[in-house]
Amino acid sequence: MLSGPETQKKRRITVALPKRKFSKSRRDKKRTHKKLSLPAMATCSHCSQVKSPHRVCLHCGYYNGKKVIEIKKAS
Repeated sequence: MLSGPETQKKRRITVALPKRKFSKSRRDKKRTHKKLSLPAMATCSHCSQVKSPHRVCLHCGYYNGKKVIEIKKAS
């Protein structure tokens, strides 16, 4: 193999390119799993309000049946 400045100039970097165009239906089929899911929600055992799981209830301040924080009532 020759090695010199002339052979190094002729080398080209090849980039992977698709041989054919992706059709719209194939493109959309590929994207079916790229979507947001709804956040998990649970009900508070004390006040039955909807809350995030493993978090203190923002309505009553209870977590796992115990009062954790004091909620100030809006006047």
